[in-house]
Amino acid sequence: MTDPDETASETAPASNATDDAAATEPSPDDATDADTFRVGIHVTETELRFVVNVPSDIDSGWTDPDAFQRLVERVTWEQLDQRETLQTVATDAAEGETVFLGTVTLRPDETVVDHTLRVPPLDGA
Repeated sequence: MTDPDETASETAPASNATDDAAATEPSPDDATDADTFRVGIHVTETELRFVVNVPSDIDSGWTDPDAFQRLVERVTWEQLDQRETLQTVATDAAEGETVFLGTVTLRPDETVVDHTLRVPPLDGA
């Protein structure tokens, strides 16, 4: 990886969650005590890698990098259909490309404040 703020983890099995319960209505105070992580899928010759861009000014409450990356990944697959998303990326994205799915905003207590996740609109363009 060439981006110092980029951390990658392997994709996990899809969640069976189909509800939007993890996302909550943000309040003005939420932005001050939460961190926003950018989420994407990086395409290599042999695999698709789940990528989490970590803000450089991350809250000190995040003490375990693996734990918050797993949380970001879990929230992502609770909001998006993993199979559809990965199939779209695998079919339409070029090798070496990172397709961003949006952002997830979380507090260190694992509260989901907001997200902007969506299946990428890749159609060969």
